[in-house]
Amino acid sequence: MTAVMRKIGEIWRCANLYRLEEYEELGIGSYQDSYLLDICKNPGITQEQLSKVMYVHKSNVARQVGSLEEKGFVQRRPDPSDRRSLQLYPTEKALSVLGDIRRVHAKWRELLLDGMNEEEQEIVAKCIERLAENAKRAVKKGEGEEQ
Repeated sequence: MTAVMRKIGEIWRCANLYRLEEYEELGIGSYQDSYLLDICKNPGITQEQLSKVMYVHKSNVARQVGSLEEKGFVQRRPDPSDRRSLQLYPTEKALSVLGDIRRVHAKWRELLLDGMNEEEQEIVAKCIERLAENAKRAVKKGEGEEQ
C-alpha cells in the first residue's frame, strides 16, 4: 500500500504544478480552485461549513479565503443569524473564471486517463471512490462522529 500512497501523492503534486501554471493568468493558486468551485456552488456557505465540505483545517480555509478576498474573488459577510460566523460569496470576478477552472480540470482528467479504455477508467474511478470513502470515514471516526 505504501507504493499506492506514494503514487497518489505524486499525482497530487503533479496536479498542483499543472494547475499552478494554468492558473497563472487567472491570478489564483493551485489550491484555490477548489475553494472557488465550492463557494460558487454554495453562495453563503460559512467558513466552518467549507472546512467540513473540503476536509481542510479551519485555519487553511481562513488563509485561502483571505487571499481570494484580497484578489477580489470572494466576499466575506457576517452571518445574520450568527455574527461570529462569516458567509462566503463569489464575486463577478470569481464567476468569470469558473469556465476556465472547469476547462483546466477537464484537461487534467483527460491527461491522466490517456491510454485507458472505458472499462479501465471505470475501475480506476471505483477504486478512487472507495479510497475517498474510507479516508472520510477514518477522519469522521477520529472526530468522534458515528460511521
